[in-house]
Amino acid sequence: MGKAFGSEPLGTTLYSGKRPRRRREWRGLKDTWYDYTRWLYYLFILAKFIMKPNNFKGFFRYRWMSNYLAVPDFMDRHTEGLRGTALRLAHEGIGLIIIDMTISLTEIFRADPEIGNDTELSKKMVIFDENMMSTLMGGFRNLKWVSYEVPAIYTSSFMCQDGVMHYVDKTHEYGVPGDVCPMPAAELGAALEDDFPKIGACAIQCNTTCDGSLMGGGLMARSMGIPTFQLYAPIRHRQDSVQEYAADEILNAIHFIEEHTGEKYDWDYLFENMDRFNKETREFLEWLEINKSPYPQLLGATLGFYRYGEYMAAGGRSPIFLETSKKITALATKAYQNKEMACKEYRHRAILWGVQAAYYTAFPNWLMNCWGIVPINDMLCCVSTEMVSTNDKHQALLDLGYLYENMIMRSRSNGGYETGVEDLFRICEQMNVDMVIMYVHIGCKAMSGYTGLFEQEARKRGIHWIWVNHNLMVPLDGTRRDMRTEVNRYMRTILKEEPVDPSLEDFDDSLCW
Repeated sequence: MGKAFGSEPLGTTLYSGKRPRRRREWRGLKDTWYDYTRWLYYLFILAKFIMKPNNFKGFFRYRWMSNYLAVPDFMDRHTEGLRGTALRLAHEGIGLIIIDMTISLTEIFRADPEIGNDTELSKKMVIFDENMMSTLMGGFRNLKWVSYEVPAIYTSSFMCQDGVMHYVDKTHEYGVPGDVCPMPAAELGAALEDDFPKIGACAIQCNTTCDGSLMGGGLMARSMGIPTFQLYAPIRHRQDSVQEYAADEILNAIHFIEEHTGEKYDWDYLFENMDRFNKETREFLEWLEINKSPYPQLLGATLGFYRYGEYMAAGGRSPIFLETSKKITALATKAYQNKEMACKEYRHRAILWGVQAAYYTAFPNWLMNCWGIVPINDMLCCVSTEMVSTNDKHQALLDLGYLYENMIMRSRSNGGYETGVEDLFRICEQMNVDMVIMYVHIGCKAMSGYTGLFEQEARKRGIHWIWVNHNLMVPLDGTRRDMRTEVNRYMRTILKEEPVDPSLEDFDDSLCW
């Protein structure tokens, strides 16, 4: 393995990023060639995307589109130090998310009245919240699910660490206090700047994660200018008594969409899509089984990004996700059988808990390459893995209701002690981990009351606990370097360990994308 990782320390050529790289990372002939061809493929996809007149107009119309110039660098960051199957899994999973995003943006710009002005397409679009899964749309054969907040705000900050700072500043100038979560703040700022397309027949919003999201949802509803339905999923979602209410809310949302689009819900089409969704869930469960072993394969951002896109956005409606999931399972199974490792040394197995820094989604790669901390699973992947009925309408509504109660972020920030604390240590035991990397999003109040409970329970079980502060989309309040420093201090002062790669312990990447 040693030679495959190259002779130069990663920190001297990869992570600092003060200027464009002069050459690609050397991974050995086979892996370097594979990575290079994938890099060229992404450039081809982007060139094909921007050559379409509507997309070209959209690039100059919306400020947030400039963040997508960093897509090639985004892929480079999330494959740093990876070799063999780990490299291929990253390209298969994260690469599909990039392709899917270009398809979504193409449809958005086509419907945008300022660009493509396809009014018929716009009338077939239903706008969903950024943190709201698309699954109930599986019964509308002729409608399009769209979340324009995702490309404008969420993935923009993935691509460029200060990509949405302008919108956060605009919200504060408007008079909103500075301690509001940057996500709804950025969304409101984009609305104030008129930087969202005016599309869609209607919109569905949800009481997703926190008071800040609820505030943002209400203000966004005003800016959309289309009929809006508020889907209220129960907060105490582990209680049996609330499940019928959750199912009723899903049915109410369906009736609302029918009313404002003229389309009727096709239950056969829903069952077809949910069968695919269930199969995708089974593939995901296979990955978790592999990750319980001494040779985990789907790690960190590779697992996270792909699962977010498959679970929240695709929702069983896209056959390519199931095809890719099967391919990922085959690659991961073979690598497990061959006892392949994703980094030089596996010292600690970690769960990533809390909400990650959107401006530093490649943080798990650094954990592996610098300290040999292997990110086995993360909180945003710990959502419902229950199957959805494919033959009973009422049971399907109950199952959809449960899915919406357990959406990403919401599944842990709501629901009380059982979901926020007890589940974490249950998962630690299941995944055979000895460490928790606790992301502390300083703009989030939802889990702050658990601080003492977390530490107490970790001490009982002998689990190493590392707090890593950040502010989601505002790197000024906790830089990438600051996040790494907190890990460095713990590893040196508490565990008395030396880094696997000393060149990665400290470096300045403030000028990176």
